[in-house]
Amino acid sequence: MKFSAILLLLCYPVFGQDKPQDKAVDHLLDRIVASEQHFLEELATRAPLFETYIQETSDVPVPETQGQPVQITTEPKPTKDHYFLGRARITANVGYEPLIEKNPVAPPEQKNRLLGFISKPKPAAPATFFPRGFVQMAILDLHGFNRETYKFEFVRREFLGDVRSLVFEVSPLRQETGSFVGRIWVDEHSDAIVRFNGTYVPAPPSKDATPEVYFHFDSWRTHVQADMWIPSHIYVEEERSGTGKNATPRFKAQTRIWDYAAAPTNNIEELTQILIESENPVKDQAASHDVSPLESQRAWERQAEENVLSRLEKGGFLAPKGPVDDVLNTVVDNLIITGKLNVDARCRVLLTTPLETFSIGHTIVISRGLIDVLPDEASLALVLADELSHIALAHRTPTQFAFYNQTMLSDAELLSRLRFARTKQELEEAGTKTIEIMKTSPYRDTANAGLFLKALSGRTSALPNLLAANLGNQVANADALARLTEFTTSAPELEESKLEQIAALPLGSRVKLNPYNDKISLVETKPVSFLSAREKMPFEVTPMVPYLTFAGPTTQANPVTVSAER
Repeated sequence: MKFSAILLLLCYPVFGQDKPQDKAVDHLLDRIVASEQHFLEELATRAPLFETYIQETSDVPVPETQGQPVQITTEPKPTKDHYFLGRARITANVGYEPLIEKNPVAPPEQKNRLLGFISKPKPAAPATFFPRGFVQMAILDLHGFNRETYKFEFVRREFLGDVRSLVFEVSPLRQETGSFVGRIWVDEHSDAIVRFNGTYVPAPPSKDATPEVYFHFDSWRTHVQADMWIPSHIYVEEERSGTGKNATPRFKAQTRIWDYAAAPTNNIEELTQILIESENPVKDQAASHDVSPLESQRAWERQAEENVLSRLEKGGFLAPKGPVDDVLNTVVDNLIITGKLNVDARCRVLLTTPLETFSIGHTIVISRGLIDVLPDEASLALVLADELSHIALAHRTPTQFAFYNQTMLSDAELLSRLRFARTKQELEEAGTKTIEIMKTSPYRDTANAGLFLKALSGRTSALPNLLAANLGNQVANADALARLTEFTTSAPELEESKLEQIAALPLGSRVKLNPYNDKISLVETKPVSFLSAREKMPFEVTPMVPYLTFAGPTTQANPVTVSAER
């Protein structure tokens, strides 16, 4: 049985082409290689969204205690950030279409570089990262992963969540640039690689050429259907090394991948449904068929709203309606009822990381990244109340999108054209209304919300790309903080060294994203006590360790019957 082959792994820990192997072990390794090849063929038919957020870190003095003689220590803190959003297609090469890029511009001759970054000769010049390099970390080896080029060494069996896996150390038999070296985790059911952790073999040093830098990364795949595993999370972490133009910064990065199966624009099943209509349908003869100018205006605005939301969802930027929306809608309903607002409003979630909100028509859109870092329900209520105020004040919806051709654009054109930021006057009016709404709401205790705003204001210079909106309103710019100053002045002093004071959470704390169908759900974790203030990590990039599960039935690989006795 297949278990016999696993036992043989304990007897023969190292596998290479120059060492004879038992047939069962050979078959097992051949299946792993074949499974990876099938994965690459399947991946070539997809064009998912890749989002990478990078935080460079430096040692920043941090007081260890408050109210006592201050002892200054240093902790790595984010001091600079970078952001990419694009669509990738991995075929014979790594293809990448940038949609949003917030990063120092690379010289034209360096545009097609794959991995690494450029650091200009001046020490103060910023590093330039290459998004295609982060895309490549979704694949172990695009062309040469086989028994003839790699050595496999069995380490142990290990559970990754619900997935029982075999762990191998993998290294190239020939040190070719770009070959993978590290560990792989293989699902016992399907022989599919579900995780790999390591780096790529660097190019030999050259005095003339700008060196290629290969980062260390931890790449995860998610089971989405049958025996289909797809890349979903990549975490990168590097310590500072080298000097001069060869110096690499210290940084952490998270890459999230989704939208493998884009939602169709129309439900084809509707065309095949059998509809039985009455020969004499009942009609209300008293009903008016005429439409007033006001009703026409409202219908026109609704059309613009639906066109924008439909196009964002089609592009994979907006999550389908689901349980997270229900949670947000409950908070908004509470604000509407207690504020006695004569409006209807609903919420949707933008799937990107930068912290932003906007409203169009009667829909409030809030980004996944913002939901992630909010510390409590009162803080969420404050953010939603700020957009609800625009709806309550009947601030104008951009109605040019009621023309269908206005959203018949490529993803890059769409994201460059959609802008929902409000005017300064509208923001000021909404700020006053937000205070009114919150004072009568169940969330009137806004101490934590005020702390959140203070924590945001303290990171405007270090994390501009996290706090800058892609489509809507920036939560943390000077004008926004000034409008909501009542909440910050009534909040206690921000003391980030206090363990009990949680002003904001790390990225990825709240929302889980299904990489295949773009559906989201809330993270369910047990409470963990902090051992030090360093562990709070507000707004920070952290390692991503998903709990792997099976989306549906799995197929057992063909068993090999051999004796484990030697």
